[in-house]
Amino acid sequence: MTSSTLFAFLHHAAAFLLVAVVTVELVLTRGELTVASARTLLRMDSVYGLSAVVLLIVGFVRVFYTEKGADYYFHSGPFLVKLALFIVVGLLSILPTMQFLGWRKALKEGRAPVLDDAKRRSIRRVIHIELTLLFLIMLCAALMARGIGFIA
Repeated sequence: MTSSTLFAFLHHAAAFLLVAVVTVELVLTRGELTVASARTLLRMDSVYGLSAVVLLIVGFVRVFYTEKGADYYFHSGPFLVKLALFIVVGLLSILPTMQFLGWRKALKEGRAPVLDDAKRRSIRRVIHIELTLLFLIMLCAALMARGIGFIA
């Protein structure tokens, strides 16, 4: 297996993991929180962060050190949109992450965190937007891979 293939695999695996984790977060924020579901949300959010970092690092390794090269990517409109959307998703993820991290004290005490309906709706709205943007990123990846939207 070439290094290019390995990096492509790692990039795709991290992307699929990211989508899966955000989906799990959406499901877990649907109902009342328990100690177990809140702990799972904290773990999932950690996996979210780790997979996002791996995705970004491996993605830039692919941009600068694989067959197409940086010139190809930085002249691709879909790549630039994909990168911008990834940044937006990362910024959006701050709200749920801060909420989840705020639960640590209650969880250490063995209590389920309190999440009022307005805050739950807000978090779920953000997670829905994140998922939508992740699917738009996938569209951009497909366009980019086929050379559509190349900027001269």
